[in-house]
Amino acid sequence: MPALKSGARHPVALKFNGKPASGWAEPRLLLSDFLRHALGATGTHVGCEHGVCGACTVRVDGMAVRSCLMLAVQADGRAVDTVEGLGSGDRLSALQTAFRRHHALQCGFCTPGILMSLDDYLGRHPDPTEEEIRILLGGHLCRCTGYTGIVRAALDAAARLREKARA
Repeated sequence: MPALKSGARHPVALKFNGKPASGWAEPRLLLSDFLRHALGATGTHVGCEHGVCGACTVRVDGMAVRSCLMLAVQADGRAVDTVEGLGSGDRLSALQTAFRRHHALQCGFCTPGILMSLDDYLGRHPDPTEEEIRILLGGHLCRCTGYTGIVRAALDAAARLREKARA
């Protein structure tokens, strides 16, 4: 990658939720801000801006990352998926449906990041234990739910996804 000129805006082209998207970013612009302000993906929430709370979690090239710890220019040429891309059309994903079924959200601020982390994790670990889910959730701050509904929803979604894969 060539050296980026400070203060200058640089093109950023990426695959955003499966579709080509582009915008301009200064070298210091965070991916979270680029997603929200340049691409309008306001489902990506910004909490601590230090990677601690997990609210800004997205997938980059299939892996969950904190978008507040990544620069927009680092996402150039990569695939970035946000919570807006989890469902298909008007249908919620299995994980989103399970969150709804188990009342796994209240204020909803932490929910997009948790959904993205869980979606990534369940894709790689289709049969998680409650302890594994709780360990994963240790990287997310939720002040409303107490995590019980979230854990139940994650385990329910995992079971339904396994069922679907067997069918």
